[in-house]
Amino acid sequence: MHDPMSELRALALRHAAPVCRELLPHLTLWTSYDPTPSTPVIYEPMLYFTLQGIKRLTVGERQLDHLPGTFLLASIDVPVVCAVIDCSPQQPYLGLAIRIEPAAVAALLVDVPPRPERVLDSAQDELEPMTISPSTKAMEDALLRFIRLVEAPDDVPLLAPMIERELLYRVLQSEHGAVLRQFARADSRLSQIHRAVKWIRAHLAEPLPVETLAGIASMSVSSFHRHFKAVTRLSPLAYHKQMRLQEARRRLLAEPGAVASVAFSVGYESASQFTREYTRQFGMPPARDAARLRAG
Repeated sequence: MHDPMSELRALALRHAAPVCRELLPHLTLWTSYDPTPSTPVIYEPMLYFTLQGIKRLTVGERQLDHLPGTFLLASIDVPVVCAVIDCSPQQPYLGLAIRIEPAAVAALLVDVPPRPERVLDSAQDELEPMTISPSTKAMEDALLRFIRLVEAPDDVPLLAPMIERELLYRVLQSEHGAVLRQFARADSRLSQIHRAVKWIRAHLAEPLPVETLAGIASMSVSSFHRHFKAVTRLSPLAYHKQMRLQEARRRLLAEPGAVASVAFSVGYESASQFTREYTRQFGMPPARDAARLRAG
């Protein structure tokens, strides 16, 4: 019997590059030849398939191990601490990430019969921002056809959107299909918080106007606080701080040594406060951390 996972791993290894490589629009291959330390990162809405190795993720107080034979669904931009814990130069970690667009899910829902789903209407009725489920043979078959397109570039414009749509459909039929439906519905709690998150990320250097965010999410201030923490596992203030520090880290890679200017560019008024919070988040001062990342 044909094993799609074996061919997937072989194709991924053939096209692997250090750390990551965009194979196709919306499709990225992540590779690690050695275990990695726990590192804070931002997971954007996506499907993620581990083909080989194990990645450990900490979301709030939850710890998840992403293993081969499972898929991860991230439904909102969420701060995660992740580490590759099982890999070697002989058997590197291999993971495929597929970016999800709300419009693509919404277009698919027009053609998919509605299914009964639980209504999420309270902060206690929690919606996990990140879920892991067993993948199916149908998903793996579609994923294999997707990565084969890397070697058939003339077929990409026509076939890639069709395969992405098929993968989304398979997720809709899974146990976490309700999360994907919430992601596409403009009136869902997840979409409301997603709009606020996008505003935060677009205005990182500005003060955090909770009243404005609550208005963007179409909620009262108290309701917004409860729902935001239920979805992201962080308060709006803590989320804002983590996003600022992640953006500062990204800018420091491009501007080595510019600690003070980067601190001010993401909204800090004090370089010393920035250095303290950066060190607490990433384990070492900004300049040293950036030098380590550039060396890696």
